[in-house]
Amino acid sequence: MPETDERDPILFTPLQLRDVTLPNRIAMSPMCQYSSDDGFATDWHLAHVGARAVGGAGLVIMEASAVSAAGRITAHDLGIWKDEHVEGLARVAAFARAQGAVPGIQLAHAGRKASTARPWEGGGPIAVDAPGGWPVVGPSPLAFDEGAQVPHELTVDEIADVVANFAAAAVRAERAGFDVVELHAAHGYLLHEFLSPLANQRADGYGGDFEGRARLTLECIAAVREVWPAGKPLLLRVSATDWVEGGWDVDDTVRLAGLAQAAGVDLVDCSSGGASPLQQITVGPGYQAPFAAAVRAAGVPSGAVGLITEPEQAEALLDEGACDL
Repeated sequence: MPETDERDPILFTPLQLRDVTLPNRIAMSPMCQYSSDDGFATDWHLAHVGARAVGGAGLVIMEASAVSAAGRITAHDLGIWKDEHVEGLARVAAFARAQGAVPGIQLAHAGRKASTARPWEGGGPIAVDAPGGWPVVGPSPLAFDEGAQVPHELTVDEIADVVANFAAAAVRAERAGFDVVELHAAHGYLLHEFLSPLANQRADGYGGDFEGRARLTLECIAAVREVWPAGKPLLLRVSATDWVEGGWDVDDTVRLAGLAQAAGVDLVDCSSGGASPLQQITVGPGYQAPFAAAVRAAGVPSGAVGLITEPEQAEALLDEGACDL
């Protein structure tokens, strides 16, 4: 008889993050549904998140939820900027927990990529004075792409308001019953815009060198960690590279990951791209897993995403130590 591996698959082993135990290493990444009215969760969100919880994912993370109305990608984004949003979110979190999954939510601000149409409506930018449009903001007055709005450059006082909005959203997430919060610092949205020299050309303390560009993200982490329960994990989603020469890169990500961990982040969720339409992405099975591996090699727990489609593929990544989730 040939020898067999009696070891249980790592994919189906628990992962402890602070006082929260994920039943397995499979997580549902946040996926925008663009199906809200005034930011409210609906039956659609219950069905979308609930189906993945029923399917056995250990962690289900609700989509990018705007910490302010101006921080939505589209006028139909999910929101967590007012107390009235809590009830609908709580219904989804409670259902996911009842199916054995750990419920999480991603807190986000779209920055200069706000005020756009839904993907099935063309996905393009919407002017300030057009239906479904509003003024966008960013670190610098640099439009994301041709035809997009030139963002208002946030003042230092306005940046403080952004930090306060993230913290207030975390308080609402706790009230709604979520056990995990993830800060969205990827895909060209506001926190990523401050990180990337492609979008941030400020000359004050929130721009310039690495420390200046990382300042807003670290301030948001600190503010959220202060109000988020000590026993509950905080995740950070990053774009590990802009895929553009002169942009944010993997070395920057590893450096940020260490600082984020020191500030209270428990796992870095490694995606990529989104800061520039000039990006040149090399896509293939598991193409972003090396970013998670680089973060984990630096001593920071990581999550891998991106064309991981087979259980054997996921198990191999976990077995070789490329990621934790």
